[in-house]
Amino acid sequence: MFSIMRRELASYFHSPIGYIFIAAFHFFAGIAFFTGNLMSQNADLGGVFSYLFTFVLFLVPVLTMRLFSEDRKNKTDQALLTAPITITGMVFGKFLAATVIFLAALSVTLVYGLVIAVFTPPNWASIFGNFASTLLLGVSLIAIGMFISSMTENQVIAAVGGFAVALLLMLIDMFGQVFTQPWVLAIINALSFFKRYSSFSLGIFEYSSVLFFISVCAVFIFLTVRVYEKRRWS
Repeated sequence: MFSIMRRELASYFHSPIGYIFIAAFHFFAGIAFFTGNLMSQNADLGGVFSYLFTFVLFLVPVLTMRLFSEDRKNKTDQALLTAPITITGMVFGKFLAATVIFLAALSVTLVYGLVIAVFTPPNWASIFGNFASTLLLGVSLIAIGMFISSMTENQVIAAVGGFAVALLLMLIDMFGQVFTQPWVLAIINALSFFKRYSSFSLGIFEYSSVLFFISVCAVFIFLTVRVYEKRRWS
């Protein structure tokens, strides 16, 4: 598993994708921090993390589009399938590599806390809570994007599929303004990534939301494993 992770981490930085993802994340997060905190002299980073929700939705597909599709295109996935490693280990290795890159990008938000600490004592509990929620959102989207990547050998299709999922996750909350039936609203609220994420940015730590993101992550990792188990025996 860790050999796969090291291989994937190296490939992220042998191509522009790793640099592009981290640079784009820092750029958008920096704009949110500059306008929402430095210019307005606001010590609360909750606004930055609220903006990051949309940025993360549309940046993660760039990170995951190549995870499996590149191997399928180059026919190197056959070597992975016959290597002395379980499919679960292979999938987790790729998942962990993408998570490390995401974590490297997200760590800049902790630097923002240190910048605020120069002027006033920051609310570290809120910052770490928001950091954890964004990490949970990110790993959930990585798992979804990884599954999409496992279904195609075309990186563009994998990226477009990830963007489509991101758009759908944004539209789910808009559907709540259209439907009035209580059971429909209950389903929408249960599936809403934004409602579960925004509670963290407001300083509310809900274990049900943590379980939700972990469950989404587990489901799509399982589905990715099933895709490659089927390919191994087909």
